[in-house]
Amino acid sequence: MSPVHPENWPVLVIKGGVDDELLRDFTALAAAAEESDGNPPLSEQTFVTLRAGESGSHPLLALALYAPDEDSDPATAQDLAGFAVVVEEADGTGVLEVAVHPSYRNQGVADRLVATLKSSRGFDGLKAWSHGNHEAAADLAAKYGYVPVRELWKMRLTTSAAELPEAVLPDNVTLRAFVPGQDEEAWLAANKAAFSHHPEQGNMTQQDLEARMAEDWFDPAGFLLAVDPSGRILGFHWTKVHPRHGGHPAIGEVYVVGVTPEAQGMGLGKALTVAGIRYLQDQGLHAVMLYTDADNAPAVSLYRRLGFTRWDADVMYGPKNGG
Repeated sequence: MSPVHPENWPVLVIKGGVDDELLRDFTALAAAAEESDGNPPLSEQTFVTLRAGESGSHPLLALALYAPDEDSDPATAQDLAGFAVVVEEADGTGVLEVAVHPSYRNQGVADRLVATLKSSRGFDGLKAWSHGNHEAAADLAAKYGYVPVRELWKMRLTTSAAELPEAVLPDNVTLRAFVPGQDEEAWLAANKAAFSHHPEQGNMTQQDLEARMAEDWFDPAGFLLAVDPSGRILGFHWTKVHPRHGGHPAIGEVYVVGVTPEAQGMGLGKALTVAGIRYLQDQGLHAVMLYTDADNAPAVSLYRRLGFTRWDADVMYGPKNGG
């Protein structure tokens, strides 16, 4: 293992897409971090953006810190100790995520990356996620004047399907699976309407949708649409299956549940949630997870009534002064 002098290790700063070799390094490090921590260090949106490269809809800034081998010149560094990714938005804001290999933790790797980011990009409009809210991340955020601004709960259900209520749909509403090549435009419109208050989800584009449909986990049979007699989409439950990795078993996810404004107040959200959970359990999965904002009291209450319990939390940090 390399001597511990991260302040002297080279940091690569890449604007735009990363090449295949760097993407493989990022993916391998993220897998090692997830195996160690039990949760991924990067959000799905970030990995979708990384894989899309220059063709993606979100500009990208990546930093990679390589630890040189004891006998190597720093310019020919071999081991990726950590990396940082900023996904930029059109309005000048950005979201930062940092991952450090378990073998290189508590050595100043994340600090070196963030310091380089500050000098190369600056912190204007920047917020940062800590997935799992590790103590080291909280300490680093405080060092740079960042405080928690959002808490995203992970909740998990391990109950059997027999303990779930029935998925009772409103009158004249039926459930069917998403059909690729047919439903994209209508779903994007329904998603925009359902999440008008939540731009992170509501602003999803055709390109964003296609990128997710190209992922290995995409299964149209688990993408449930609630439609009226005319075929109009009133709501949806997009499920996801995280495959088994290392010592962690496969787990289902309530990926996105949305109800359009005109269909709210009919119990459709609960019916869609239950229908999706039953679908996941029919696939042989014994646990289902979801993400929800900690301050979304109605959603937290519904999920608790269905048997979900708080499992973990992701915390977003922003400047203390709100800048």
